[in-house]
Amino acid sequence: MIAASQHSMTEPSKATSPDSSHDALLSDEPTIELVVRARGGDRVAVEALLQRCLPGLRRWAHGRLPPAARASIDTQDLVQETVLHVLRRLDHFEPRHVGAMQAYLRQSVINRIRDEVRKVSRHPSAVELPPDLVSDRTSPLEVAVQSEAYQHYRDALGDLGTRDRELVVARVEAQWSVAEIAERFEMPTPDAARMAVGRALKRLTTKLHGKKES
Repeated sequence: MIAASQHSMTEPSKATSPDSSHDALLSDEPTIELVVRARGGDRVAVEALLQRCLPGLRRWAHGRLPPAARASIDTQDLVQETVLHVLRRLDHFEPRHVGAMQAYLRQSVINRIRDEVRKVSRHPSAVELPPDLVSDRTSPLEVAVQSEAYQHYRDALGDLGTRDRELVVARVEAQWSVAEIAERFEMPTPDAARMAVGRALKRLTTKLHGKKES
């Protein structure tokens, strides 16, 4: 359980400010390892998970709450409440692959949106969910990395240089946009960030293939 960490989870505004999130989001520590530490009561790991999960999940959820349900709750509040709830119940989460945490959080948000829709309508069909509610706009290469078994990914990630590890974690795990990566890594343009991320992911997949063949 992570009861010892719940004090930090009552102050999400501090965890999500740009300045405080910088170090945790640039860390090259895999998110799943943060989950394991948080399950053991590590307050710093819980704070880091908040910092990593909230920004990307808020971007993903933007516009997905049907207008009829927005009078009862703001999308940003819905996402934050969902993440806090999930982090308090990490004992019920089994991280089996790289993208497991993101998928678990997104499904939790989808479930919460459906709950809100049911609250505002006795006839759920009258309030339709957006058709792309469960869509994932990541690249095929990112999707492939997210589906990797954790141990393979962890070993391959450890073989990369620090910069490549940070880029992979920022894009695949923290799910930063290329514009955010360009800004945080002080790159000249989003295209430069996209190319750098692409190179890092290609190096990672090469390492992954090598691990599987050995």
